[in-house]
Amino acid sequence: MPASPASTPAPRGRRREAERNDRRLLVAAHEALSEVGWTVSVTEIARRAGIGMGSFYRRYPGKVQLAQHVRVVCMERLTEAARAAAEERDGWQALVRFMCEAVTAPASSLLPLIGGILPGTPAVDEASERLHTAIDALLERPRSEGVLRQDVGAADLVLLLVHLRARIPGLPERIGQLRLRYLHMTLEGMRCGSATERAALPQPSPDWQELHRLWDKQPAGQALPDEGSDEG
Repeated sequence: MPASPASTPAPRGRRREAERNDRRLLVAAHEALSEVGWTVSVTEIARRAGIGMGSFYRRYPGKVQLAQHVRVVCMERLTEAARAAAEERDGWQALVRFMCEAVTAPASSLLPLIGGILPGTPAVDEASERLHTAIDALLERPRSEGVLRQDVGAADLVLLLVHLRARIPGLPERIGQLRLRYLHMTLEGMRCGSATERAALPQPSPDWQELHRLWDKQPAGQALPDEGSDEG
């Protein structure tokens, strides 16, 4: 989870304890949601974080608000990875670096688990737009260099991460190896060959707004799940 910038004075006393508890909650929520899924209770999240329920509710009204915060942090992590990968001198290697980091990073593990459960918020939308911009910039280079198919978009990459992060039985090390194997197989399908022209993909690429509709819970008049509940 993100640390405070170096230029920010170190917090003291209660503020420092509150920030430490918040970091613990974010880590615990991420782990619990990844392992158990949306049904995990806030009691279990607080237990994993090693804090009392009073401390939990002083920071978050319920699981929905905590999960939204985790969601923003995860998107920021992917944005940072995309921006860092863009520093590669070769456009294709920049794309490969980002996808390799994204498919192995904890930040992408929540994509298949809470998509469609939570609505959008201003903070989520802002984080999403930053991620969109970072991935678009990353894709533009290999496209302009003629090594990436023109019909591959930013939303394609995010949805590929959902597929590549599917649960696979086995030891964690081997699961990581298999995900990277399937990632590279996928990347080869996205790459333009110099000798032959690849056939067009059979269906249109999703745009970022379609990704929003898949990811965000759509209004239907019902209450949000676990709004303020202590059991989830």
